Amino acid sequence: MATVWAVVNQKGGVGKTTTAVSLAAYLADTHRVLLVDTDPQGNATSGVGIDRRTVQGDIYSVLVHGEPVTTARRHTATKNLDLLPATMNLAGAEMEMFSAPEREYLLKKALAAVADDYDFILLDAPPSLGLITVNALTAASEVIIPLQCEYYALEGITQLLEIIGRVRQHLNPDLAVGRVILTMFDGRTNLANQVLQEVRSYFGDAVSPIVVPRNVRLSEAPSFGQPISQYDPRSKGALAYEQIAKELIAHAGRKQGANGPAAQAGAGAGTGRANSGGWWRRGGAGDAGRPK
Repeated sequence: MATVWAVVNQKGGVGKTTTAVSLAAYLADTHRVLLVDTDPQGNATSGVGIDRRTVQGDIYSVLVHGEPVTTARRHTATKNLDLLPATMNLAGAEMEMFSAPEREYLLKKALAAVADDYDFILLDAPPSLGLITVNALTAASEVIIPLQCEYYALEGITQLLEIIGRVRQHLNPDLAVGRVILTMFDGRTNLANQVLQEVRSYFGDAVSPIVVPRNVRLSEAPSFGQPISQYDPRSKGALAYEQIAKELIAHAGRKQGANGPAAQAGAGAGTGRANSGGWWRRGGAGDAGRPK
């Protein structure tokens, strides 16, 4: 069964989708990978070369209408990389999901059917902390947090960790912060280095030792519908993500030992504690999101 990573940050513009697409492509060099686009903007979908206008089945039809992932997923131009695409249909999905039984587990249950088809599943979450993001956190074994090396990026991290703590408490007790990836790093500025030090002080070993530099080639790649591994594999941004992907593979191997490349959090049904009235919108988790 697959290891499931949710790539999450409620702040937009931090390199979240770039991180999800880039890591998925590099992981696919040696493993079977499913990239799940759960953002209505569909940037991960176009970022791997899928025209959203041609999409039939998508993550919306999976979550709202119960379409199997097996019929909604698409092959991409990258070998070993499949995509569960997103379209603007997803924009109103949370309202339709709200009355569903065990609504926080919809994605987890859908992915259970394909957990044995892949080694890794990456969930590109939307830039919000709503029900779709809660679904991604509930389905994941670990969270990958891309964090831009600027002051404002730090302001929302406490809120994100509180949500992770509540999901751990109510829905997914094994959820952990697997990696914090510092993006858009410019070592020439004092601020970037200060953010780097503060994040490493708080998260410790959960912070990847590889920082992703500010790199124009990373910004250009999506407009060509290619991951950076194809668009410019020799660029500094590409080399950074390649190393981080290798680090994640080693990290997953250490966690799973001899049990194969799979974490159990990506499969199974709910616990019956869902439909609790949007508890994730209320305060009270405190520091529960700190890495275990």
